[in-house]
Amino acid sequence: MEINTKEQAKGSQTARAGFQNETDVIETFNAWETNTIAQAWLEKMNYVIEDIEFVQAEKIKGSFKADIQVRVTIKLKSLLDVQNIQVKLVSNKKGFNQIDKRWVHKYVELWQIPAEVETLLKHYTGELPPYRTDVKDARRMFIDEFTEEEQTVLSNFLNTHKVLILSDILKGRGTFAAEWMLVVRKTTIEEWVLEPINKVLDFYAQGDVQFTEKGNIKIGRVTCQRKGGDGGRKTANMLQFKIDPTTLF
Repeated sequence: MEINTKEQAKGSQTARAGFQNETDVIETFNAWETNTIAQAWLEKMNYVIEDIEFVQAEKIKGSFKADIQVRVTIKLKSLLDVQNIQVKLVSNKKGFNQIDKRWVHKYVELWQIPAEVETLLKHYTGELPPYRTDVKDARRMFIDEFTEEEQTVLSNFLNTHKVLILSDILKGRGTFAAEWMLVVRKTTIEEWVLEPINKVLDFYAQGDVQFTEKGNIKIGRVTCQRKGGDGGRKTANMLQFKIDPTTLF
């Protein structure tokens, strides 16, 4: 098979400069015949390099949990394998990365959230104003400003639906659900981790549902909080889920 020299050149450039965006990951996969990093990724996904005939990676368009799709053709067997990969490019040794954000009512549709929990979450994000005056922030409420009974209601719901919640925000649903998560240091190409999404789910699910000292929510190793920012626009009142991808290292 003829090697694409443009992809080869780009692969070599990436090896020197590190990854800057998802396109670098795609082009690395597509230079699999000569790129040792791509070969290591494919081996991690249980492929034998000598058995591969062709690899084609491309970006998945739209709002899905998987960022790129990799098609692998196996020699002799006429077998086409498809893998959906979620890509996280990180610059620092530690740092949070948003994995999902929506208006509370969108999560209500996903998880059949009862009305009482929906109301609490909207007070938490600021979509509804505080129902009391002695709060730290006039725009919203923190979890420790809810009554003990309300905190119990919220905690019970999150504990009961923990597996579903983490699956939806990390893996997603449907054709473009993520099957793998690839985390790469942007400036150190040799430092990467590629794991099956179910192993990633198990990792981030470790730990109980907790309410932090700052009045936010932790679901295992996942942080759930008001989005904030956005220059004071209404979208600051969305609910956001975050992880630190570097913990997979």
